[in-house]
Amino acid sequence: MKIILDDLKGPEIAALLTEHLEDMRVTSPPESVHALDLDGLRQPNIRFWTLWDGRNLAGCGALKWLDAEHAEIKSMRTAATYKQQGIASKVLQHLINDAKAAGVQRLSLETGSMAFFQPARNLYAKFGFELCGPFADYVLDPNSLFMTKKL
Repeated sequence: MKIILDDLKGPEIAALLTEHLEDMRVTSPPESVHALDLDGLRQPNIRFWTLWDGRNLAGCGALKWLDAEHAEIKSMRTAATYKQQGIASKVLQHLINDAKAAGVQRLSLETGSMAFFQPARNLYAKFGFELCGPFADYVLDPNSLFMTKKL
């Protein structure tokens, strides 16, 4: 398996992100969906990574710089056929390492508060993320939880 900096042009990533957005729209009310589409991810302050198993896309994740020392994790997703195989852990560790190498001091994220998101919350807690208040442009929302980690 290998992790690459992705240009967001391949059909595989378009399909995985479409699936991600559909899940977010099914589980969260519209005002609480903070997932980015392809255009939203194609910004100069975002680095998007994909994990490949040969020619198969296994997962993805992104770092969005909020300022020079604070970044946000976005678009964490594991392909359905790769769930429960440690893919999310590999992507998350890569994002943490990339953020550290870039001088990020604090890494934050927003995730859902519903049961659907419990596995994600467990993963982030396992990596040392702790609950926090809203950051950047987020506001308090009963459907969102915010987590952060000092690097």
